[in-house]
Amino acid sequence: MERVLAKAAEVLIIEASVDDLDRADARRTVVSGQAMTELVRLLAVVDGGTGDRCRCRGWPTILVFDTTGREIAQWSLHHQTGIRGLGNCDADLRDGPALTDWLAERGLTRSREVQQMLAQQATEEEARRGEWVKAAPSDLAQPAEAASHRETDAEDRLAELVAQRYPDPMKRILMLVAWAGFPARHTTTMGGTPWYELAPQRMVLAEPTELILDVLTRAPLTPSELDGAAELFTSFAWTTSPHTDIPESLKSALIAHVTATGTDPMKFQMRHGYGAELTE
Repeated sequence: MERVLAKAAEVLIIEASVDDLDRADARRTVVSGQAMTELVRLLAVVDGGTGDRCRCRGWPTILVFDTTGREIAQWSLHHQTGIRGLGNCDADLRDGPALTDWLAERGLTRSREVQQMLAQQATEEEARRGEWVKAAPSDLAQPAEAASHRETDAEDRLAELVAQRYPDPMKRILMLVAWAGFPARHTTTMGGTPWYELAPQRMVLAEPTELILDVLTRAPLTPSELDGAAELFTSFAWTTSPHTDIPESLKSALIAHVTATGTDPMKFQMRHGYGAELTE
């Protein structure tokens, strides 16, 4: 990068992806003269460092021109932490936050806004992860913590411990179903459900279908168990496999529970799943 910038007479930075450079409302700044020295420092990358291989375009776009006005390089910032355009993947910036601040000082504030948004999302996701671990039975807290960090084989170890600590199938399924209801009541600005949160549901689905339905129809379910059952019976894994129909008594209990206390996503899933007849 230093060799390229040493030949540059001017650098144009546009707050847009390479596909939107002509957008009239895209903020832009021109760098030349003494300011080039500072830009060279801010665009320094980690030697041999390879960043994200995500194929999104990235922005802002950095256009480098020589003394004749010829474009000699085109780069883009990727996730505000790397430079795209140097090879087949990103090169990590040595100091992404410093570049973000420098751009903001020149009116290109979107990178800073995105970084603030990502920081907020990371805080929310970490809080949610901690709540999920707390929602586990206390004797499963340690393996649940490992699973939430996606440690190697952590979910397998969690499943083995569940089988050991809960040998009675009824108690095991009810515990897992209640835990599986966690995503229904916990959302963040990112949306979606983290993969690790589906571990209890995956363990339930490993049980025989007849046993699952028998356990869930034996006695009135708690609100948490109803949440988990509602999530289970609208999950992709359940709806795309040839499972036995849900007993009418259980279906009625779920419809009443979700109708009375469910979140909007729960109600949407219900209307397109076990409660489809409500819209007919």
